[in-house]
Amino acid sequence: MLPVATAAEMRGLDAATMEDIGLPGAVLMETAGRGVAAAVAARTPAGGRIAVVCGGGNNGGDGFVVARVLRAGGHDAVVHLVAPRARIGGDAALHLAAYERSGGVLFEATTAADLVTLGEALDAAAVIVDAVFGIGLDRAVDGHLAAVITRMNEARGVRVAVDLPSGLSADTGHPLGVAVAAHHTVTMAVAKVGIAGAPGVAYAGTVEVVDIGIPRALAEAQTRAALVERGDARGWLPAHGVLAHKGRRGHVAIIGGSPGKRGAGRLAATAALRAGAGLCTLAGPAGAGEGGQLAAPDAVMTAVLDGADDVRALLGGKAAAVIGPGMPDDARGRAWVDAALDASVPLVLDATALAHLSGRLADVAGARASCVLTPHPGEAARLLGETVLAIQADRMRAVRALAAASRAVVVLKGARTLVCDGTLGDDFVTINPTGGPGLATGGTGDVLAGAIGALMAQGVAPASAARLAVWLHGAAGDALTERLGPSGLIASDLPEAVALAMRDLHP
Repeated sequence: MLPVATAAEMRGLDAATMEDIGLPGAVLMETAGRGVAAAVAARTPAGGRIAVVCGGGNNGGDGFVVARVLRAGGHDAVVHLVAPRARIGGDAALHLAAYERSGGVLFEATTAADLVTLGEALDAAAVIVDAVFGIGLDRAVDGHLAAVITRMNEARGVRVAVDLPSGLSADTGHPLGVAVAAHHTVTMAVAKVGIAGAPGVAYAGTVEVVDIGIPRALAEAQTRAALVERGDARGWLPAHGVLAHKGRRGHVAIIGGSPGKRGAGRLAATAALRAGAGLCTLAGPAGAGEGGQLAAPDAVMTAVLDGADDVRALLGGKAAAVIGPGMPDDARGRAWVDAALDASVPLVLDATALAHLSGRLADVAGARASCVLTPHPGEAARLLGETVLAIQADRMRAVRALAAASRAVVVLKGARTLVCDGTLGDDFVTINPTGGPGLATGGTGDVLAGAIGALMAQGVAPASAARLAVWLHGAAGDALTERLGPSGLIASDLPEAVALAMRDLHP
């Protein structure tokens, strides 16, 4: 996994590198600037102008190095200083002096009157380097600097952000008033939470991490979030030997599907089988067909549920269970959830099951077996007694709060889905990089729930099963989007695509 840092964690990494390892801040800034300069040079057409827009802090200091190195390499790079020169100090002042002593050209653009000239320079640039604000920004951008960022976004050139797009919160990814919409972001040492997760990923463009001398082991030890990589997903795959049979691959129970919502249970059941479960039983209220039986794909067994005793009987001997997709939202459904929590079977609690648990996360914490919760932001808001806006304002905080209260593995769905393992009592969060807007269609969450249940049934630990299923689900969505377009995917396409994603992961 790739470490991902908050602003405070990144400051701690910088400090530890300077104090414990002995690399001065000026050296770190030089290394960072050289890394950005290489990325900018690779994106600059022959003869193209480069406008390096610098603020008054360390991000601006990185920008001075970028411009000096680019000029030394023969590029037409010019610094546009948008903060008063008097505010520049420390290592940034050292590198500003080095830039000017080496013959670098600097234009000051610190007033509204200067915006016209700055705008002309930005319009003439093939590449615009954004070095205005770094990770330290904790207030809304307004006034002159807000106008500068707006003007940068209006320019036609390629925008390359230094560390993270200016105006973006390093911790939540939300714009603080206004933010640069970068085409590329070159970030230092480790990715920042604000550009690894949503919504910041939409402002960052492609992200490149530059090694500036901070040891990887130090970054892993001092950060509490990480991006899942393909190799991680491969390592979580269940292993089946040549003697495997359907019993060893586990029997999953899917409790869901009610009149008008039968498809949700069927999607979860199909996904469970495609994700490797040996057996699957779909159980729910009586159907309208012959004998009250449920309609299900041929490979899926069925069972009719009425009272809580039926749930207890169903879960006996099962390797895992998924409860909630399309399930009744009445008192009967609540009784089913309570019975499932009292069973000694690992559970995935999804959809309507989560509605039955609003205000009752302590009941999840007291469950007899491991639980995985899979809320979307609306469900997360109900579980925590908050608004959706509050959940989306800081998704990291929300997933940690849910995990701590429930003592469960929590999958907070949405762009860049988050997973936090509350069973460990810590706040480590993984960020999933796969998937996109193609998955924004009804039923895809049911498929995810079924896949998690299948992986747990095959012996994968709940947190690993959740992280692997989320990765596979996103990869399947990406593959289908490439084939069908961004709006052509439907949930019933996903189970087979999940199976293909698993196949492609195998060494």
